[in-house]
Amino acid sequence: MNQVLIWLLALLALYCAYCVLWGVSSARVQAGSADFLLASRRLPSWVFGLFATGASFGAWALLGFPSLVMRDGLQFGQLALLAVTVPLTGVLFFKRQWLLGKRHGYVTPGEMLSDYYGGDALRIMVIGIALFGAVPYAGLQLGAGGSLVEWVSGGAIPAHLAMWVLTLVLMLYLCIGGLRAAAYVGSLQGLLLCSGLLALGLVALWHLGADHGFDALMQALAKLGAGPVGTWGSSAQNYNAYLASPGVMQFTAGLGKEAPVGGIWTAAMVLSTCFAFMGIQASPAFSMLAFSCRDASGFGPQQVWVSGAGMGVLLVFFAVLAGLGADFLGATAALNAAGLSLARVLPELAPGQEGRLYAQYLLTLAAQSPWFTALLTVCALAAIHAMVALLVSTTGTIIVRDVMLRYMTPLADAARQKFYARCAIAALLGCALLLATFAPHAQVQLGALALGLSVQLWPALAGVCWIPWITREGAGVGLAAGAFVVLITEPLGATICQFLGFDLPWGRWPWTIHSAGWGIVVNIVFCVVVSWISNYKNDRAHRQAFHRFFAATVAMPLRQRFLRPVAWSLTLVWFFFAVGPGAILGNDLLGAPNGGIAAWVGGIPSLWLWQMIWWALGVMVLWLLAYPMRMASPPSPEHMELIRREAPG
Repeated sequence: MNQVLIWLLALLALYCAYCVLWGVSSARVQAGSADFLLASRRLPSWVFGLFATGASFGAWALLGFPSLVMRDGLQFGQLALLAVTVPLTGVLFFKRQWLLGKRHGYVTPGEMLSDYYGGDALRIMVIGIALFGAVPYAGLQLGAGGSLVEWVSGGAIPAHLAMWVLTLVLMLYLCIGGLRAAAYVGSLQGLLLCSGLLALGLVALWHLGADHGFDALMQALAKLGAGPVGTWGSSAQNYNAYLASPGVMQFTAGLGKEAPVGGIWTAAMVLSTCFAFMGIQASPAFSMLAFSCRDASGFGPQQVWVSGAGMGVLLVFFAVLAGLGADFLGATAALNAAGLSLARVLPELAPGQEGRLYAQYLLTLAAQSPWFTALLTVCALAAIHAMVALLVSTTGTIIVRDVMLRYMTPLADAARQKFYARCAIAALLGCALLLATFAPHAQVQLGALALGLSVQLWPALAGVCWIPWITREGAGVGLAAGAFVVLITEPLGATICQFLGFDLPWGRWPWTIHSAGWGIVVNIVFCVVVSWISNYKNDRAHRQAFHRFFAATVAMPLRQRFLRPVAWSLTLVWFFFAVGPGAILGNDLLGAPNGGIAAWVGGIPSLWLWQMIWWALGVMVLWLLAYPMRMASPPSPEHMELIRREAPG
């Protein structure tokens, strides 16, 4: 048995023991169903901050992001600005949902939407969206964890065995301790995710050269910029597409039908993919996480400082560094053949194997530091568990509250509700495991829908939190239309159509626009038109009562209302230049990619420096919205007293 395997088994045993102990500890303080289902609405702000960050970015930040930077270069690196766009959804919705949860006692977003709009259609749609996140999408994460263990252990631990054992541990502590256990364990998982990202970038820098690794990387990028070597060749501006965005939009038929020129990550693709990931914090799971907080004091720090600033620097610098460095450390065959590699530290990764990059980085440390290799493996597994734990535990609660209590056993006592929730959690994880084991291709197609579907909740949530003229019919029809468009612009839609005997004229993501982008545009159009047609006076009066409550508890003082147009104008400007059409200015505004280090401002490729600048400005925009605009700051004591007086019980 090699040293890496010994350390890996030892650290995994410690990690699993920690998880189970928190499950047992959480069970000991449970007095009723509320603690199991929603942590008794008493999660501390520091737990929320770490758990929400870990669950928002998960293993994608560790296993996926550097791998795709290695494959596609800085045009994909633009998505490091997800560190700003993902928490922006929380800024818009968390505080107001938390206030409604305190006032009305909501446990699930389905209860909130049903009470606000009336009827059960939106409640049922929320259940469907939650299930897509808790089964196929969670299964994708669990499968990635099993594969990572197999690669790091050199095949000594098969992927399916690792996946099943680690999932059983996850099931155990969730079934014992509920959301409280998921959150407290998740605080450690969030720290491990951040530590793994930091370590990955430092490992890449060390391999590039302990004393001058960053300078060596810049020189290598300058040589790369002089020619079309790389995955996508040259862009329309005749720049190496590895160092430049391929344009604002390309009117292609979609992946599988027509390949874009110079890469897929156009400004339209980056913006619409940001919309997809912003759906994470619009998902039912995060609405429930907001309901579970003791107070609103954790929202702003998590959104601005932990996610925007902290995760931002880890993605924009360290994760991008690891991806770029991998190309020049031997992982890319084309660069090896062109003689651009600085060292052959990493093995060549064939197309489709980019997801192994994290494991390959870890294996470079195996001989000198087997314990560190094992520790970084646990960091990735913890990141996977953070996201899956939130998705599964909250979906279990949704099944209990929105299915069992609503339609089947409305008089179930606390003990029976906890029993139903435990059965639901076990069933969800069991289904995810079965899909990952026996139908991985179907799971990929189903899991790809999860992000695109979650973002379709934006208009419905906007109606509850901000826009009283959005009606039940508008929100419902818009959500259904958006979900349908997401389906037909993803592989699953094409598969269904082929089964029915006809082919769609487009492939995946036509016009280089992510399915979430297509869906949300159609969603908003239908929502606005149908709301205008169906805006009845009686329904409007009911909805307006919610907004009068917001006006009484979170309204800005008159002397500060001049900030509104300023803040929203700056937000739109940021989106335009950071992740929208204006981002293509970053291709050469700060130095042409083929101009070499002498032409680059600060000696850094223009597009990378552009990303760093707009990340810093994005943190400022988040701060402006969260604090001066009071969208994520705690309510005043007077407002809290009003909320307590109107709360149920």
